[in-house]
Amino acid sequence: MPKLLDAFTLSLLATVALASVLPCSGDVAAAFNLVTNLAIALLFFLHGAKLSREAVLAGAAHWRLHLLVLGCTFLLFPALGLALQPALQPLLTPELYLGVLYLCMLPSTVQSSIAFTSMAQGNVPAAICSATASNILGIFITPLLVSLLVVKHHGAGQGWGPVLDIVMQLLLPFVAGQIARRWIGGWVDRNKGLLRYVDQGSILLVVYTAFSAAVISGLWRQTPPQALAALLLVNLVLLGLLLAITMLLSRKLGFSRADQITIVFCGSKKSLASGVPMAKVLFAAPMLGSIVLPLMLFHQIQLMACAALAQRYRRQQPTAESR
Repeated sequence: MPKLLDAFTLSLLATVALASVLPCSGDVAAAFNLVTNLAIALLFFLHGAKLSREAVLAGAAHWRLHLLVLGCTFLLFPALGLALQPALQPLLTPELYLGVLYLCMLPSTVQSSIAFTSMAQGNVPAAICSATASNILGIFITPLLVSLLVVKHHGAGQGWGPVLDIVMQLLLPFVAGQIARRWIGGWVDRNKGLLRYVDQGSILLVVYTAFSAAVISGLWRQTPPQALAALLLVNLVLLGLLLAITMLLSRKLGFSRADQITIVFCGSKKSLASGVPMAKVLFAAPMLGSIVLPLMLFHQIQLMACAALAQRYRRQQPTAESR
């Protein structure tokens, strides 16, 4: 079980506190935005350079598994977010509900999905392929879902403009990294810690600029404490529902135990690393704090819950027939 508050979570909290006390604005905010965009481009370049084509090809044959994971990620999650709207809106502010709905439209995580699948002795090659496909497809699917389901809200992107912006900021650096892997792949594999620091650093930069703009626009004045408590409950319910549904569906559809583990961990989680940069493109600056707050909270909850679940899977000592 991970620590209740790990170093990155503490850094996130400190960043939110700093933005609340010393928000950036004007030329300083513009400088931070430039640095943030460069950091995000570097992050996705390194992700592309890290990804092994052989690992992806090894897991690509499990098309039924991938369809189920993608269906849970991009169909079931948004459907739940919309279906729960009558219950959620009285509990949350309109902006926080919009953040929850945006959370439901995001792709799955990559690193933690693979790590938890490996810890639980699941199908790691399939997890690599499924999580990667989710993130690449999410570059197109998430902004389209936002345009279709959130277009009525002020600040949400419309049409193909946000898709093209995200392709330029995220997909092109990723493709460039894939092309460069033949030359720098070995160095990236030997320095995996660098990717973690770039990953976390870029998220902290986006969080600082997002919360700075939100604080200046009155985020904390407009968000009562009871709404924050309700947000915690909403995230717990969403994660619990998706974990239960992915477990049930993977068993009912006859997947092996290893594949069930992969489906549970890849189909129930949401990516902070992709979600924060996308929000920066899709939503107006004053809204960003409220938009990413549900995702930040969900991120920590899913890590703690999935770590405990992975350890439980590992202790079950499966028989050869169940693999």
